[in-house]
Amino acid sequence: MRGSAEVCYHDDSVLPGGGHILLATPTLPKEIVAAKKSTSVMHVALLRGINVGKAKRVPMAELRALCEGLGYGDVKTLLNSGNVVFSAPRVDAMAAAKIQKAIATRIGVTCRVIVVTAAELDRIVEENPFAEGEANPPRFLVTVFAGEADRARAAELAKEEWGVERLAVGSIAAYLWCPNGILESRIVATIAKQLGDGATSRNWATIKKLQTLVAGGAE
Repeated sequence: MRGSAEVCYHDDSVLPGGGHILLATPTLPKEIVAAKKSTSVMHVALLRGINVGKAKRVPMAELRALCEGLGYGDVKTLLNSGNVVFSAPRVDAMAAAKIQKAIATRIGVTCRVIVVTAAELDRIVEENPFAEGEANPPRFLVTVFAGEADRARAAELAKEEWGVERLAVGSIAAYLWCPNGILESRIVATIAKQLGDGATSRNWATIKKLQTLVAGGAE
């Protein structure tokens, strides 16, 4: 039976005259044992619009300390653009709000924070529709949505004609292929204007590095 426990017999005591009593001890299935050993859930927090020029400066050391102060474990940051990997005992649906509030009150910076779980980050990578983006990460952006309404707005934009540029919308993020570069991209400017704080973007190289970091690898 799926999920049933095995029974292991062991020699528990010796009777007078040399006999033995065999007592049954249940052995948990391997998947249950594994789950008990690793119950934490990895998350990734993405901060929008920080450390661009002299505005909205958030030191990464302070950001790590802030997340640890909120009770999160395994806290690491990637680059200087506001990417934080951390663990929680379970999926924390309030993580974005808590981190966003703490940044405002403790560091004095107001910025949007979007949080995805490790599983959601994996889905973002798996749903990538543009193979050419993997070969040229600096020209390939992934825009992570704050909510379903933001995804719906991006889906409407995806119906438009963008010339050599391409826009696709997945379940959690939009994918922006900009063959002529991000700085001159019409699609990047439009997404930023239409979604505002409802999304934040990272290039493909950063997304892949975050996936490695979440899995326990080095930066």
